[in-house]
Amino acid sequence: MAFDLVIRAGSVIDGTGAPAVTADVGIQDGKITEIGRITSRTRHTVNADGALVTPGFVDIHTHYDGQATWAERMSPSSNHGVTTVVMGNCGVGFAPVRTDDHNLLVELMEGVEEIPGAAMHEGLPWTWESFPQYLDFLATRKFDMDVGAQLPHAALRVYVMGMRGANREPATEQDIMAMSRLVTEAMQAGAIGFSSSRTLNHRSSKGAPTPSLTAERAELLGIAQGMKAAGCGVLEMISDFNDLDEEFGNLEAMAAMSGRPMTVSLAQGLSPNGWRRILDRIEQANARGTVIRGQVAPRAIGVLVGLPNTTSPFTTRPSFMEVARLPFAEKLEALRDPMRKAKILAEEPSAGFARLYRLMAEGWKLWPVGDYPDYEPQPEDSMASRAEREGKDVWSFVYDTMIEGDGKAMFYVPFANYAEGNLDCCYDMLTHEHTVPGLGDGGAHVGTICDASFVTTLLAHWGRDRRRGQLIDLPTLVKRQTHDTSRAVMLMDRGILANGMRADLNIIDFSNLRVGRPEMVRDLPAGGARLQQRADGYVATVCKGEITYQNGVATGALPGRLVRGQ
Repeated sequence: MAFDLVIRAGSVIDGTGAPAVTADVGIQDGKITEIGRITSRTRHTVNADGALVTPGFVDIHTHYDGQATWAERMSPSSNHGVTTVVMGNCGVGFAPVRTDDHNLLVELMEGVEEIPGAAMHEGLPWTWESFPQYLDFLATRKFDMDVGAQLPHAALRVYVMGMRGANREPATEQDIMAMSRLVTEAMQAGAIGFSSSRTLNHRSSKGAPTPSLTAERAELLGIAQGMKAAGCGVLEMISDFNDLDEEFGNLEAMAAMSGRPMTVSLAQGLSPNGWRRILDRIEQANARGTVIRGQVAPRAIGVLVGLPNTTSPFTTRPSFMEVARLPFAEKLEALRDPMRKAKILAEEPSAGFARLYRLMAEGWKLWPVGDYPDYEPQPEDSMASRAEREGKDVWSFVYDTMIEGDGKAMFYVPFANYAEGNLDCCYDMLTHEHTVPGLGDGGAHVGTICDASFVTTLLAHWGRDRRRGQLIDLPTLVKRQTHDTSRAVMLMDRGILANGMRADLNIIDFSNLRVGRPEMVRDLPAGGARLQQRADGYVATVCKGEITYQNGVATGALPGRLVRGQ
């Protein structure tokens, strides 16, 4: 038997949770056809001796809905061994849509997911109206990984109800019937699932709450009926859970009626144990036979601030805002003026900056980002601690650090999963039987967050580097990001290394696996800027049997396509 590709002598962690074994992996026609000792002829060989061989990573929470229409590479995710992404999360996306509503959906995506409106206006071709037409458009494109799309509640609601939907008016019986029918149509056309947002944190660029925020139980159950009629698809939800009994009851009823699995965003907020109450409800729902998983992160969710970013530690102070929109070099020069520095430090941030200012906690929860960021930073490494050791005022010290050198310094401000100053809560979430890794938001929050690197943190930090608590064994970590994520979105042909499975793989130099420093690049349409983050240690990534990246460098192969729900 002739193989297209053989990966030789790797330490194979197959995604089932089983221990690593040394073996060759043979690939033909985009599928794994043999695992063991291979002596047959092959067209191409990769020596994996001393390296890990894992399934390709499946990231179920991204926002590449626009990027997939104008780009071939789904970076930053493709820098981190991801071979399948699911987009259309949090109820936002670009289909179905009427021509008159293009701007509304752009404003919503710009506000909720911080993607520049100018980039979307220039990049989106808008050659579709219905969700099936959007999928058909994506099916004409080639990517460096497989891309799946979910039907977003906000777009659906606006499509059916117009401005009544955008203004969060209650849906009528006729509205609900129309939404139910379109949900069925989308699932049958290949949508991975349906997503919705019920959090006040999600607002348009004009400050309007997301259209799905207050959708009533009847609407949710009508959508569930559409899912049930289709007999396929998954549900993805995010909520504030202000009234846990009522809200979780609504979501559980939706999942139960649809008969489809659901994931719910789960993270530790300012209250250290609030997330446990939600996880208790998830456990109870599963005990009753309704499949609900908490979608969790492997590290703190945090904002990156600095001069290259959307926000700096001094944003909204009047003397800073006078120069904030200047070209970068001019802005840096202006900020190096001692008189301007003195004025900025004497001013107070505005009320609009109050939340982030509180999170920085006078610099005690503000950490510098190094070449290889520490995502479980110690108190003594905070900017306040460093300033104290040097006998300096904390904000003067932060200011000087921000403008030194090329002015590209960034700072890390955790706002979720770090209430106790460690990642113990993430350990508990990651190892729970009713959770699945997610929340990386690849493609979104392009000026403030770069969490598409979650998948590399999952392996490197929890499998090797953690010094402040327990580690997690590698077979479990690989299973979580491959088998468990793929099964959570019902993609059953990938996620494990076995004969007949899709040939998506990573070859990893585990001893050198680490997340690199975030950097700002300008490669969006209309010259828009976004955060990019690379990683060391990925020897090769294989998608559908073709090597797409070698040592972090793209090979030019684009075997990825739209993947439709199964």
